[in-house]
Amino acid sequence: MMIEASKSGAKTVRLAERRIFSQSFKPLYNEGMGLVEQAAEYLDGSGRAEAKKLSRLAATLYAAESMRLTTRLMQVASWLLLQRAANSGEMTRDQVASEKSKVRLDTASAHDDAAGWNELPEAFVDLVNRSLRLQALVRRMDEEIYGRAGNHSAAPAARRTNPVSDQITLLNTAFARG
Repeated sequence: MMIEASKSGAKTVRLAERRIFSQSFKPLYNEGMGLVEQAAEYLDGSGRAEAKKLSRLAATLYAAESMRLTTRLMQVASWLLLQRAANSGEMTRDQVASEKSKVRLDTASAHDDAAGWNELPEAFVDLVNRSLRLQALVRRMDEEIYGRAGNHSAAPAARRTNPVSDQITLLNTAFARG
């Protein structure tokens, strides 16, 4: 959302950019990283036990959706880490814009009308829904700050030969110290 000043000729205020590059970024960062931790704890703990009780159809959906959930959250976490690096002065905004081209904020999810969805554990469905809401928020903020020209799907598939390697490089860059 952008707010433009009236006829006075004042600059456009970009609310998402102001949020990211200020102290009000911390709650968003904490929410995102907290969700990553909650998902990891669930998937490694009670989620594993609950998945064993599912029908074959629901178990297959659970496995696929678990991968999507993990991918989605790692992408959001990468974006948040980059913004934090820019916010703290560890990276310039241009460096962030360049590195964030490796981040994809478009990980889809199966829909609640998918076969087997109604069998999925409630805690798991809650994590999926919360991750989708967070991804949508981050994506809107990203589009406002960096524009659609820096679209996440702009990187050709041929360049994305190893998404895991891309993520490791991205995380190393975000944590690099000079």
